[in-house]
Amino acid sequence: MRLGILISGFILAIACTPSTEYDVVIRHGTIYDGSGSPPFTGDVAIDGDKIVAVGSLERARGRLEIDATGLAVAPGFINMLSWATESLIEDGRAQSDIRQGVTLEVFGEGWSMGPLNERMKKELVEQQGDIKYDVQWTTLGEYLDYLVSRGISPNVASFVGATTVRIHEIGYEDRPPTPEELDRMRQLVRQAMEEGALGVGSSLIYAPAFYAQTDELIELCKVAAEYGGMYISHIRSEGNRLLEAVDELITIARQAHIPAEIYHLKAAGRSNWNKLDAVIEKIEAARAEGLRITADMYTYTAGATGLDAAMPPWVQEGGLKAWIERLKDPAIRARVKREMRTPTDEWENLLLAAGSPENVLLVSFKNEKLKPLTGKTLAEVARLRGTSPEETAMDLVIEDESRVGAVYFIMSEENIRKKIRQPWVSFGSDAEAPAPEGVFLKSNPHPRAYGNFARLLGKYVREEKVIPLEEAIRRLTSLPAENLKLDRRGRLKPGYFADVVVFDPDTIQDHATYENPHQYATGVVHVFVNGVQVLKDGEHTGATPGRVIRGPGWKGRRQ
Repeated sequence: MRLGILISGFILAIACTPSTEYDVVIRHGTIYDGSGSPPFTGDVAIDGDKIVAVGSLERARGRLEIDATGLAVAPGFINMLSWATESLIEDGRAQSDIRQGVTLEVFGEGWSMGPLNERMKKELVEQQGDIKYDVQWTTLGEYLDYLVSRGISPNVASFVGATTVRIHEIGYEDRPPTPEELDRMRQLVRQAMEEGALGVGSSLIYAPAFYAQTDELIELCKVAAEYGGMYISHIRSEGNRLLEAVDELITIARQAHIPAEIYHLKAAGRSNWNKLDAVIEKIEAARAEGLRITADMYTYTAGATGLDAAMPPWVQEGGLKAWIERLKDPAIRARVKREMRTPTDEWENLLLAAGSPENVLLVSFKNEKLKPLTGKTLAEVARLRGTSPEETAMDLVIEDESRVGAVYFIMSEENIRKKIRQPWVSFGSDAEAPAPEGVFLKSNPHPRAYGNFARLLGKYVREEKVIPLEEAIRRLTSLPAENLKLDRRGRLKPGYFADVVVFDPDTIQDHATYENPHQYATGVVHVFVNGVQVLKDGEHTGATPGRVIRGPGWKGRRQ
């Protein structure tokens, strides 16, 4: 009798307990918490900018309630290689990425938007393409704060560019820094790290980054290492000297005592495709040694860069204007043409890696008169002009007064799958974050700008089953967050920031093509950034809650 009264009282007490109210409750979703563990059905509660509860929250109530039955609920995706540095100035919504579930854009592939001196600011304005803006910042930290002050939907973070630091002190000369210059370069890295940079980024196939020797990079990385940062690199070769380039990255990691990541891991050019297994073995051996070596990738067989990647670095010494002037000299043109046609291990020739000018797509020009050539191959334009592909490339650089945006088809589909299978590989678009409107329609991006993450989840996870969905989500979320040492990002976990994506794993799909790249991916239903909904039922809300995410060396207040 007494026991029955106690039980009845306990049940009554539960029934009378008031429900907890939260800002948002996402209900009945299939929860992928970012750890790589199998999913479970449950709810996620958000209060303010934090996740406060994950599990069965039947007694919880949300001021906003979302029914996620049949949908995947995951941490927001991290774009490990973003070039949204200018597109976010033009349009802070980052439509192409938000609609794929991206909540953090990470910048800094060799070039960063600071630190700048007055000469660099002038060049930045002179070399602007379709997007025009005033340079209202000097340091990298000031640039990131500038973006947030304008209003952006995703969070942003950046490495400090080794190239940027080099240009700041040495300009575009092909020589090592003096001891005094190197000291100033180290100080610039130190300042950037204290402003929240994630580490040092390099891009070593391009002039003037190409001119930097290994010991210079080690010295810069030693400074970043003091602040808990990492080194991340477009390595010195992705083709003929791929294995040697991987060795250089591992050497830098070992000697600077710093974690290191390979940007957009690839084996470029058909003759190099078979080297990927050896690359993976080198990375695995370094990891077994105790070095933290990782990589990221995009999910396409073509890369995108400029026509500078088809010409020798010596002709580009001194910067864009000097390069263009040299290309007007008949004797220099003859030498450049010959070297563009000659296989070599001395520099990275993406024209030869592509196998043919038919496999080089021209996608962006500054000069309005050249805009009609957008979407044509280098071979097509050469035929139209009656000049060789090499001469055509040189002429286009001169006429456009730019490096001219180009897409190179250089990789194998088999290697794409092989890279996706590696547990230490995360993902980056290597692209801007545009929208199919306004100024963005003046040029063609690589389709990865609209489809990189959806393509992973649709084509490679759902259709081809290369890796399970929970593993793909780990690589989009907690893996990069841990590599970057981000504070409370990358998991669906109480106390973590509420960057959340809700998507349909049965329908998520990319639609952008090389011929028609300005097409949104579909299948992402809701996105929250810092607890604020930026995508609702597949449409952008216009909200701009994005923040600067600072690295572990930040000397400012806690996030």
